[in-house]
Amino acid sequence: MEEIATYLDELMANSLPKEGIVTWNQEIIRDHAEPKWDYVDGCMLLAILDMFKVTGEPKYFEFVENYVNFFVNDQGEIRGYQATDFSADEINEGKVLFALYERTGLEKYRRALDRLMTQLKYQPRTRSGNFWHKLIYPYQIWLDGLYMIQPFYLEYDQRFGQSGHVEDVIQQFSNVERYLKDNRSGLYYHAYDETRLAFWADGTTGQSPNFWTRAIGWYTMSLVDTIELLGNSELSGDLKRQLQDLAATLLRYQDVKSKMFYQVTDQGQRAGNYLETSGTCAIGYTFIKGVRLGVLPEKYLEAGRTIIQAVIDQKLQKEQERFNLTDICLVAGLGGMPAKGKYQPRDGSYEYYISEPVVANDGKGIAPLIYAYAELLAMKEI
Repeated sequence: MEEIATYLDELMANSLPKEGIVTWNQEIIRDHAEPKWDYVDGCMLLAILDMFKVTGEPKYFEFVENYVNFFVNDQGEIRGYQATDFSADEINEGKVLFALYERTGLEKYRRALDRLMTQLKYQPRTRSGNFWHKLIYPYQIWLDGLYMIQPFYLEYDQRFGQSGHVEDVIQQFSNVERYLKDNRSGLYYHAYDETRLAFWADGTTGQSPNFWTRAIGWYTMSLVDTIELLGNSELSGDLKRQLQDLAATLLRYQDVKSKMFYQVTDQGQRAGNYLETSGTCAIGYTFIKGVRLGVLPEKYLEAGRTIIQAVIDQKLQKEQERFNLTDICLVAGLGGMPAKGKYQPRDGSYEYYISEPVVANDGKGIAPLIYAYAELLAMKEI
């Protein structure tokens, strides 16, 4: 698995936001856009911080610090950030600010954290209490959003002495299980519209039509990362149960031959479906970390290691002396803007999910692969 570290070094060497170069954000590359504060960078910087924690190599922390300094000025203002978009995605990169503030003591990082927390103070909510995914998605809960917000929300609470947020975090996870879980399969739908007015939403349940593996991967990672922050708190019991149930369910949908997971989780044999890298890596990471935290049984360590090795063997390819991580769904959502593939309406249909572009070297797949690798290093399993 040492090729993962080499791959990361290659990516870091060629990612310079101040020069307009970000090698792991394929949406920006394809749109010929400027680097911006977003969830993809957040995932990658968190992965690099994980490597710093387990190896102690200064190059990793220095990279993160230099990268973030392009976006955060001395007043803690964040380049390109719009709080009034109320986007869950904008919170994710803020998770790296905790480590930067702790290690450097620079107030600009605390100010930036406060700005992001102010967004959450005013973030619109569903009637059941969950944060809207974005202002443009009113009364909607997306699995993605739990990963983007909840660990940040809880860590801010723990570090800066806020009150009442732990119970709020737990309740938002409970609502997801209540409104997005399919009790027949045990899987979770991508999103839920409380009003049932979105064109993609079931008129009775409010749920989107299909199971998207990366969305489920976001959710498993949100559970395991939040459980880690809660430590031995008795309040983590319900989250642990959710994770245990979902992990057992996912094993039933794993492709027997490849050990990976399909883009549309439960329809592996249907034409056009494919073994998707980002969701697979997220699940592998969750399994490994769940064992380290004592939440999942020991068998999930081997299951997680097998998943990550399968990705390396089948999707991490070396071409012209450079690594490429392949078969990553570029993006998928519901409603809002048109899709990026030929099938335009983001309606949550099977046809929609398999139509979005499939790319290589995108942080949504790279980051969970590195998360998992760092976990195995921490457990001395490599």
